[in-house]
Amino acid sequence: MKIEQIRNATLLVEYADKKFLVDPFLAEKGTYPPFPNSVRQDQNNPLVDLPKSIEEIIDVDAVIVTHLHLDHWDEAAKEALPKDIKLFVQNDKDEEVIKEAGFTNVEVLTEETSWQNIRLIKTKGEHGRGEILKIAGDVCGVVFKHEGEKTLYIAGDTVWYEGVEETLRQFHPEIIVVNAGDNQFLEGGSLVMGVADVYEVHKAAPTATIIASHMEAVNHWTLSREELRNFINEKEISSKVLVPNDGDTYSF
Repeated sequence: MKIEQIRNATLLVEYADKKFLVDPFLAEKGTYPPFPNSVRQDQNNPLVDLPKSIEEIIDVDAVIVTHLHLDHWDEAAKEALPKDIKLFVQNDKDEEVIKEAGFTNVEVLTEETSWQNIRLIKTKGEHGRGEILKIAGDVCGVVFKHEGEKTLYIAGDTVWYEGVEETLRQFHPEIIVVNAGDNQFLEGGSLVMGVADVYEVHKAAPTATIIASHMEAVNHWTLSREELRNFINEKEISSKVLVPNDGDTYSF
């Protein structure tokens, strides 16, 4: 297995000889206005460039879109990806929207999805806590399973809560990707994981390797890579929690 951090939550995952693109956010730096009611209102999104060409990024066998927020599925991705590419989504509503954009090979993930002998298991997520959930909408994660690979869990845009804990307990993933920028609006609290959430994931799965994604790429982040690295160093878990820069690749 290889996992490459592209930008924000965008990942390239090579798994059981197939290549997946997860949550493609492919616009040039500064294309979109800042997310409102949040910090850095003077900075357009994305905040940083892609680490490689779009042509290289979209050279994949399948795409997984965990939800339709702009920083996971944008106009540049819609334009760049072949309309007949295999594309997995979280529910019927997202399937309809993506088909309306011209994509013809769209499948809704379930707990029993199988593709090219790879199990793709949709997992629960909560994009925040309390009242903000009404605004944030539905999200999902996905567990990858194959007899020749370690089990991979991409948690998606979720905070730590009992649903994540349940997934860890049920599937015992050896590799876990968490979205850990602690992105927030000015009110409503964390939308994705922060340092405390990442630490809870580690405590619940102490032998797993955790990769922190979704960092420093859109204006409403509040947790930096440096801060997270300092935290994991203090906790002496830097061998278990990896904080990649964009373009970094890990093999497992």
